[in-house]
Amino acid sequence: MSEGEKTRLVAWSRELRGVHDRLREALTVTRQALAAGQPAEPATRDLLLFCHGFCTALTAHHEGEDRDLFPAIAEQHPELRETLYYLQQDHSMIAHLLAGLQAAVAQPASPAELDQHLEGLAAIMESHFRYEERQLLTVLETLALDADPDAVLGPL
Repeated sequence: MSEGEKTRLVAWSRELRGVHDRLREALTVTRQALAAGQPAEPATRDLLLFCHGFCTALTAHHEGEDRDLFPAIAEQHPELRETLYYLQQDHSMIAHLLAGLQAAVAQPASPAELDQHLEGLAAIMESHFRYEERQLLTVLETLALDADPDAVLGPL
């Protein structure tokens, strides 16, 4: 394997970590936007913007994994199919939580209710990211997948 090929392959593990870090930061910014509002004030325009951006980015990330990354891993590492199934179940659960958050923001819900949505989402998202990283980072260092990282992991 040439050094260029090795760099390209290892990039998938770095890309996944980087996307996860950027999604964590987007959630932090969203929570800060909520905290910056008045205690009894419904969602501010900033919160709507941050929430929409965060929800869109997280959804695109999981859709890309389900569409491109996980099938490539399953093909090259069939022993990980059960792990990939559990990760896809997490994606469905996170999508449900995101829909609840988006509905609460559109309502608009109270800051306390919005914070509950964000807290629950943060807990599940972090658990999911840590599990995914533990299970897949080593595999991603040798994964042969010739695709655009933005398409596979989301445009973050």
